[in-house]
Amino acid sequence: MIKRLIAALLCVVMIPRGIAHDLPDLGDSASSELSPLAEQRLGAQIMRDIRWKEPAYLRDPEVEDYLNWLGDRLVASGPGAGLPFQFFGVSDASLNAFAMPGGNIGVHTGLILAAQTESELAGVLAHEVSHVTQRHIARMLGKQSQTSMIMLASLLLAVLAARSSAQASQAAISTGMAAGMSTQLSYSRDFENEADRIGVQNLAAAGFDVRGMVGFFERLQKNARLYENSAPAYMRTHPLTSDRITEMENRVAQMPYRQVPDSLDFQLVKAKLKVGRQPTREVIGEFETAARGASPSVAAQYGLVRAYLQVRRLADADREMAVLRKRGALSAMIDGLEGDLRLAHGDPAGAARLFREGRGRFPQSHRLMYGEIESLLAAARPDEALTVAKAELLTTPADATLWEFRARAEAALGKRLAQHRSLGEVYAIQGNYAASAEQFALAQAASDGDFFEQSAVDSRLREVRGLLAEQMRELRESRGQR
Repeated sequence: MIKRLIAALLCVVMIPRGIAHDLPDLGDSASSELSPLAEQRLGAQIMRDIRWKEPAYLRDPEVEDYLNWLGDRLVASGPGAGLPFQFFGVSDASLNAFAMPGGNIGVHTGLILAAQTESELAGVLAHEVSHVTQRHIARMLGKQSQTSMIMLASLLLAVLAARSSAQASQAAISTGMAAGMSTQLSYSRDFENEADRIGVQNLAAAGFDVRGMVGFFERLQKNARLYENSAPAYMRTHPLTSDRITEMENRVAQMPYRQVPDSLDFQLVKAKLKVGRQPTREVIGEFETAARGASPSVAAQYGLVRAYLQVRRLADADREMAVLRKRGALSAMIDGLEGDLRLAHGDPAGAARLFREGRGRFPQSHRLMYGEIESLLAAARPDEALTVAKAELLTTPADATLWEFRARAEAALGKRLAQHRSLGEVYAIQGNYAASAEQFALAQAASDGDFFEQSAVDSRLREVRGLLAEQMRELRESRGQR
């Protein structure tokens, strides 16, 4: 679906001016760009639908933590410093990454696995970050006489429903792409060259090996020549030419050589993705061979423990975890794996202790935080789980996972008003305002809250009903435009 979404957004970009000129403005009519506020609103809506409706969205806080750590390092070193960015994984074996409105950047798991060094992966992200900081998407959308937000949102919903009518969806996309194709390709080449130039600068400023970006693109180009009918997806969405490669090579040749070692988490993320949810015998065999070689890497040992855990060979996993711990490597992912192993042994109290200790070393880890709360709930300690969830929500109030944990803890403690209020927040974050209003109404009807809790619920219910009314109005308007 995400591939269709990208194609559909490009379809909107290429709407002929004659069709778009009567649509309402998204910002300053004198501007040729989508306004920053409109871009943020569009990006937030797209991400909400991907995060809660797209099966390919990778719901793995460890991988997402890593991608955001890597992406934030690049953003902080370039013109995007201070802009809101989100990096997320997509469970897809193809080699692809893409930028969307509002600084949302998706990375396919196939691309992560194909990157031979962290600098290669960082090079791709630097290119995508540059598309955002140079406002390429906003400029493409804005060129179409300020295409309306409602139209874009309704198109997104149509794409999400396209599973039941892929043929009709493809026909609509093809029709849109046929209009103005020659102009769009020229526009795209300019943007790709600019993203290459800014991306290389950002990569160097962030302390990575700039040759990684060139090397990865060269490998993609070679694969495209060898397999013309199955070129990497990144090649199809980001056309590579010999001129682009040559320009990057010339630019990099003027820069000093820098040998940059990969971070441990880059190797651990690759090992985790390779293991997957149900590792094959071949994959387990590869990790066994690598972990028992002359100089086994920490990542190979980690991958072996995870593979054994996934197939429930817990005694083997315990043995290899002891070996891994003796290596002395520090990572939130290793702490998380040990906590998962305790949970698999039916020891949630021990797991909670391990996750808590890990959070002391890595306080920014969402994975360890979620693991501690999950373990406390499994250990029948909902009061402690609630304390942790409430404390974290003070700084991350839009975290639906934390609200879900909070609702579970409150249910276990018999707090009916609080439970329904938390579930109402979960649905509100997901954009399901009808379900959210229903939960706040149930909270309002509960009789176990004090005056202040009841007042907060009353106020929130009014807000959510207002959002629901606005959502229904926009839906009616979008139907009227079609």
